[in-house]
Amino acid sequence: MHIVVIGVGGVGGYFGGKIANSGQKVTLIARGKHLDAIRKNGLQVKSIDGNFVTHPFLVTDNIDTLEKADLVLICTKSWQVAEVAKLIMPILKENTVVIPLQNGADNAEKVCAVLDKKYVLGGLCRIYSKIEAPGVISHFGHSPEVVFGELDKSKTDRLQNIKEIFDKAGFKNTISEDIEVDIWSKFMFIATVSGLGALTRATIGEMYENPDVKELLEQTATEIYKIGTGKNVNLPKDLVDRIMVFISKQPYDSTASTQRDIIEGRPSELDNFNGFIVKEGIKLDISTPINGFTYRCLQPMEVKARSAKN
Repeated sequence: MHIVVIGVGGVGGYFGGKIANSGQKVTLIARGKHLDAIRKNGLQVKSIDGNFVTHPFLVTDNIDTLEKADLVLICTKSWQVAEVAKLIMPILKENTVVIPLQNGADNAEKVCAVLDKKYVLGGLCRIYSKIEAPGVISHFGHSPEVVFGELDKSKTDRLQNIKEIFDKAGFKNTISEDIEVDIWSKFMFIATVSGLGALTRATIGEMYENPDVKELLEQTATEIYKIGTGKNVNLPKDLVDRIMVFISKQPYDSTASTQRDIIEGRPSELDNFNGFIVKEGIKLDISTPINGFTYRCLQPMEVKARSAKN
C-alpha cells in the first residue's frame, strides 16, 4: 500500500515516521527546511518510547507528482483541511481512504464538503509531540494512539486493513464504535485546555490545581457539551466529569499545541476551537460566555500572528 502523510509536524511526523519505519511505503509531504533536513538525514524521531531514524519512500512538497495513494493521513492544522482536500484529488483512486487526524470537531465534515464522503473516515489521535528542529520530531508525552471509524458507524473491511497497517507500525490504534462521539470527547479536552492555557500562560497541572481556573475549565467543557448535544452528537451525560478527571491526570507541566502556538506568536487553531463553539452557539441559540470571553480575548493575538505570516 502507498500511504501519503500530509503535514510532518508533531502528529504526521510521529505517526508517519512509525509507519515508514515499519517498512511500509510512505510518502511524506513536508516543506522548507524541514523537507530539506528529512531528505538529507532521514526523519529523526526522539520519543519517550525509543528514538529512531527512518528514510521514507519519498519526501516532497509537490502532491501533483505523486503516484496514487491507498491511504491519506491529513495531519495539518484544522484551518488547512479544506485546502488539502482539494490538493489530494489527483492522487485518489476508487478505494483510497482519507483520514483527518488533527484537532477539531468538524474536520471530517470539511473533507466531505470537498470530496465524495465514500473516501472519508473520521479520526483523531492522542499524543504530545512537536517539531524540535528541522527533520526532528519530539514525542514527549502520552502513549500515542490513533482512533478511527466509519462516519456512519458501520464495520467495514477497510477498517481492518488500516488497523493492520497501524498494528505493523507499532502504535496503539482503535476502531471506534462511534467516531463522532470520540472526536467530540477529544475536542472537549483540547479546546478546554488550549484557550485557557493561552490566556493564563499556565501548564495543564497549574490550571487544574487553581480552584478558580479549574472552575473555568469545567464551565468551558460544559458549554462544549451543550453545543455537541445541540448538534445531535450522542455524548455521554457524564462526559464533562470524565474530561475533568482526564485533565487531572495529564502531566503537570504539559501544554497544548494551540496554547504554544498562540503564546509563541504563530497562527493557531483558536478559530477552530473556542471560536467554533462560539459560532455554533450563535447558530443553535446556546449561550457560550466562557468560550466567548476566551475567544475574544485571544483574537487580537491571532490576528497579529496571521498578519505577520502574510
